[in-house]
Amino acid sequence: MGKKEKENELSLKRREYSLRYVVLAILFWLLTITWILLIFLLSNEEGNASDSTSKMVQSYTNNYFSLSLLSNSTVRTLAHVLEFALLTMLSYFAIDFTNRISKKTSYAESPIKILKSDNEMNIFFTLWFAMINALADEYHQLFVKDRTGSIVDVLKDMIGIILVLAIIRLVFTIYLAIRGRKEVRYG
Repeated sequence: MGKKEKENELSLKRREYSLRYVVLAILFWLLTITWILLIFLLSNEEGNASDSTSKMVQSYTNNYFSLSLLSNSTVRTLAHVLEFALLTMLSYFAIDFTNRISKKTSYAESPIKILKSDNEMNIFFTLWFAMINALADEYHQLFVKDRTGSIVDVLKDMIGIILVLAIIRLVFTIYLAIRGRKEVRYG
């Protein structure tokens, strides 16, 4: 094998992995893990401290926006929706960028395709990842003083999760339409 052929082979191996997607995947996994830890820390607050935090947010928000609409219950519900909406967005991008690192190891190259596209796969795994975290968060609260785990809170978390995934799907579809492309479907 000549020098030129070795350089071409080395060049092809370098292109098997995208450094850009490696960096983005690492960044988004770090952000996702950090956000999960923050959710865990907030859930680890004892009941009185948690209630005090939400009342402080309620007071600040009502004063800042000159509102009196937000009750403590509304603030707590919005907190559930928003914290899991952000977790869903971060984990979606972490999963998506991980899938894009290499063409050889992407979902597109998998011999078994249950889902019909990369985007569906990303949404499916993000949904499960976020749901497991919502359930784990409520389970964890069963062991915190003056806190309870609640299936109603998991449902509030699911509102944020599903809302973000629906927006992602809509934006993806619009993006493809603007670019004049169709989603790559398998099978």
